[in-house]
Amino acid sequence: MRTLAGLIGLICLFTVLSIAGCVTSHGIGDAAKDSISCTQMAADGFRPIASDRTERFLGKVQEATAECRGGEHALIFRKTPYTDWSNYWATGDGSTLSPGTTAVGPHLSRNGRGIDGALLDLEYQRMELVKLNLFDNSGTFADYVRGLDGVDGQAIKRWPAMRLPPGHPYYAQAGGAGEQICNGEQIRFRNLDGSCNDLFNPVMGSTGQPFARNVQFDATFPDLGKNDTARNRHNDRLTLMTPDPQLISRKLLTREQSDPAKCNEGFGLPGYSAEANCDYKKAPFFNVLAAYWIQFMTHDWFSHLEEGHNDAAMIPVGCSTKRVTDRNGVTDVPLTPDEIAKLGCRPDDRIDKGYIAQDSDPATFQAGGKEYLSRAYKTTSNKVTAWWDASQLYGYDAVSRQRVKRDPADRARFLLRPVGSRAGDGEKLGYLPVFQPGDPINPQWSGQEAAAFPDNWSIGISFYHNLFTREHNAFVDGFRRQAANTPDADSGLRSPAQPDRIIRYRDVTADELFEIGRLVVSAEIAKIHTTEWTPQLLYDEPLYLAMNSNWHGLLQGHDIVAAALEKIVVNNFGKSTEAKKATQWYSAFASGPGIFGLGSIVYSDDAVFALYDPAKTDIWDLKNPQHVNGGVNHFGSPFNFPEEFVSVYRLHALVPDLIEYREWDKDPNVIRNKIPVIETFRGKATAAMDERGLANWALSMGRQRLGLLTLQNTPQFMQNITLPRLQTATQKIDIAALDILRDRERGVPRFNEFRRQYGLKQLTSYEDFVDQRLPANSPERKEQERLVGLLREVYGQHRCDAAKIITTSQLDDDKAPINDCLGNRNGSMVDNIEDVDTIVGWLSEFTRPQGFAISETQFQVFILNASRRLFSDRFFTSSFRPEFYSKFGVSWVNQNGPDGKVMERRPSNGHVVEMSPLKRILLRTTPELATELDDVVNVFDPWARDRGSYYSLQWKPQADAVTDEAFK
Repeated sequence: MRTLAGLIGLICLFTVLSIAGCVTSHGIGDAAKDSISCTQMAADGFRPIASDRTERFLGKVQEATAECRGGEHALIFRKTPYTDWSNYWATGDGSTLSPGTTAVGPHLSRNGRGIDGALLDLEYQRMELVKLNLFDNSGTFADYVRGLDGVDGQAIKRWPAMRLPPGHPYYAQAGGAGEQICNGEQIRFRNLDGSCNDLFNPVMGSTGQPFARNVQFDATFPDLGKNDTARNRHNDRLTLMTPDPQLISRKLLTREQSDPAKCNEGFGLPGYSAEANCDYKKAPFFNVLAAYWIQFMTHDWFSHLEEGHNDAAMIPVGCSTKRVTDRNGVTDVPLTPDEIAKLGCRPDDRIDKGYIAQDSDPATFQAGGKEYLSRAYKTTSNKVTAWWDASQLYGYDAVSRQRVKRDPADRARFLLRPVGSRAGDGEKLGYLPVFQPGDPINPQWSGQEAAAFPDNWSIGISFYHNLFTREHNAFVDGFRRQAANTPDADSGLRSPAQPDRIIRYRDVTADELFEIGRLVVSAEIAKIHTTEWTPQLLYDEPLYLAMNSNWHGLLQGHDIVAAALEKIVVNNFGKSTEAKKATQWYSAFASGPGIFGLGSIVYSDDAVFALYDPAKTDIWDLKNPQHVNGGVNHFGSPFNFPEEFVSVYRLHALVPDLIEYREWDKDPNVIRNKIPVIETFRGKATAAMDERGLANWALSMGRQRLGLLTLQNTPQFMQNITLPRLQTATQKIDIAALDILRDRERGVPRFNEFRRQYGLKQLTSYEDFVDQRLPANSPERKEQERLVGLLREVYGQHRCDAAKIITTSQLDDDKAPINDCLGNRNGSMVDNIEDVDTIVGWLSEFTRPQGFAISETQFQVFILNASRRLFSDRFFTSSFRPEFYSKFGVSWVNQNGPDGKVMERRPSNGHVVEMSPLKRILLRTTPELATELDDVVNVFDPWARDRGSYYSLQWKPQADAVTDEAFK
């Protein structure tokens, strides 16, 4: 009943009922002090959603609210820059539960208030992000600000800029020069280039569209100094190459080694000896499968590359200057040869320049007495589709589709080849074929498995490509069995070109089944990421509930109320021309039924509170574009990923230098080899997969902890990668330095302004990075203080000028404009916190919510974009129906396979849980792992770790893993 009452709380909010009334009817209890603070919180009521950027929530609640939700612990840390909710009751491990309790308990208990308060804070943040952080680069922004034809900008549903251009193969059928609405076969499946996902905005999300932004356009490209606030904020201290990217990499990001010879710069020891060792800071609750999962995802979502390369022009990557601070500020001076040798950087490294789509001065427009930029100062293009459509497997344009190998004996299936004669039933399913002469590939891809997106190939990417091509084939085989058993039964599929014709199972062609398989596998991947990967990345109760509500809804198990809320969301808020209803209210109420499948049922009764009634007839009609498209919401801004989203997915510290190789059919507790990740790149990944097999790599990466996202934890091999295609003096590149350079090329604001833009409280000095929850003399705090000293050395200080206003996106604690002194006395020396690169900043955020593998700043970007990519995709909302997926496919997605829902044998963190989709896929495609997976609840948690009773982060072995040397 927790979820039902939680949503009732939201209804109290949005129907303007008194919070006090809701509380009084249930009683508060616990203690007199709780009663006082909670009564005060109720009397204060809910804060309004910000109408201006300077009025944002910032994740900071009033004192009484913090005390009601988290007691004294929540009060102590309110003055830090970080959000309050992570200090509430029950938002961490068992130590955060109210004394004397072992479970969350009822809503108005301490633990219940903590969890519900955290969820409400997160929803506030999402609503403000939806309202204030959408900036489209494709020509629609003026309408977003001013509105169009009597419709508020944030409620606009169609944009002329999203029309198919002349020459597009779908142009004429969609309407040509007239009104464009996709129809017929254009809307049946996921199109190769991503077009016609939205029937009324055909080009949205398709290959080649410009990346969006989540920050104000005038905050982009701060090194250009295009406006007063940027000039005041950085005072000519920034260029593309300053502070020096390679110096930052070597001083702040390099993994220090206790025995450098055993690491050998990430190349390990001869013969892949298990005696090799590369030290790294490990996350106890996340495994290497999780690290490669996110690379597998980003290959689907975005790419700036033009078939594996950037612009032909070459630019340096640093190793040339250092920053020196004197009484007047900083100066960038050349590095000496001795300093270069000590750092281990390379002045002769060069990299191809990033592609820029537009770099002319953007047009401006007027609205409400203000002048706005129509786009960012420069733009870039997404070279793949922006949809969650498994384009890395199935293709995103005609060339990439040529790399996809289908089985000539059954073109519904991927072609998989037998490899060797290893034991295990999964081996019979085969492996991807290797690229052949004549395939459209770059030379560096030769020898790799054939894939639509073959760039940056590694053993982890090989693993997931083989896994999901096996899963695709498993679905096809299951569909074929269904067709054999019931050949004349209605499959549920319909062709939009002949919508009234029943398609029997026997009628489905191989090409149709291949595309249905794509729909199913794409949905499975999205479900895994939403309900499995992200809750382990953000390992606490609020995020478990929040991410599951994105997919299943907070009202999972309460079908009648969920259906009623869905009608409110789709029929009222979704069709509204008012910004508040179309954005804020839509976002909040969608948490009830969940985003997935939103709008996929339509009743003739279109009343606002149309209650669920099984006797009613679903009139959803394939011939009605409003039904097909009716569940999507872009919140007034066309969907694409923003550059800032790309930036916060720079997660290279997750990857270890060496993979601890194990074998499933021997003792899995024994590490048999330490295999350098660098030896599993490109064609070597294919050889490694062929030699050792999918199940062994799954076991190895499933058991091993990945790296913490923190300073001085970048893999050493990544700083010394050889790229022969560059044809430079070194033929090497430092990936950590390149990450910094690419963010600067693409105009990502530096860290502090980045936080302000996303509605987070600013930092005022490097010391703000230190986790104030740590004891003063603890080793952890001493280490953080050491790293803060390095930040000051690398980025420096300057003498501040209080007359310089440095931002328009936030006010200080006194509601005054923020100036260059950040609260310090005018003319004093202050930290150059404004110059810190965004990636360095979030790696420096030692203060994080319990169980967060990422920083608070990264998470803020996810709150907005993780929801939008579901809200905007009709195949995850109103087109999640048998007409597209088939009855068999809908059931497969909903029940994680063909044989019904399966529950785990024991609870996890207080929840009775369904067996996860990725675990079910592994059991289908690598059945030899069944014993190893028996006690695994979340595949991304190290497989042999004891999860404990409530979100434990202890590195403790399960009973059958006590001999595993990883736990020593």
